Amino acid sequence: MHKVYIKSPLGTLEIEGDNQGIVAITFLDQEVTPTATIPEILQEVVKQLDEYFTKKRTVFELKLNPQGTNFQTQVWRTLQTVPFGKTASYLDMAKMLGDSKVIRAAASANGKNPIAVVIPCHRVIGSDGSLTGYAGGLHRKKWLLEHESPVRQGSLFN
Repeated sequence: MHKVYIKSPLGTLEIEGDNQGIVAITFLDQEVTPTATIPEILQEVVKQLDEYFTKKRTVFELKLNPQGTNFQTQVWRTLQTVPFGKTASYLDMAKMLGDSKVIRAAASANGKNPIAVVIPCHRVIGSDGSLTGYAGGLHRKKWLLEHESPVRQGSLFN
């Protein structure tokens, strides 16, 4: 398993992966020295994240290998269908999973997403349009949604 640290507009990202794919991308609240030499196996994810943050990429094309239960991995696959620049509510997610009664379980799985940004859990908001929880911090969720928004006037969320 390889691990690297890169700088992003939202702070340091820790990226973990191996030949099986990317296992985790995590926002760190503390500053960590960026990795000087990126292992070949992680070079593509670093490149694609840089393209995303510089508005040159809207879709990731990476081999992912998140570790979770069958239900969690189903939720994480469903999250990847929410397009760049769009949002879905937790209820929308539950319906996409085929059962509106799994809203709480879907929200819980969403919160346990180990691959930030690439598996876009930040695109899930409250049914009333409110900015709801995000493991990386609400300030990062707000930034990511505004970064992806086609509307460039003012602030998407106050």
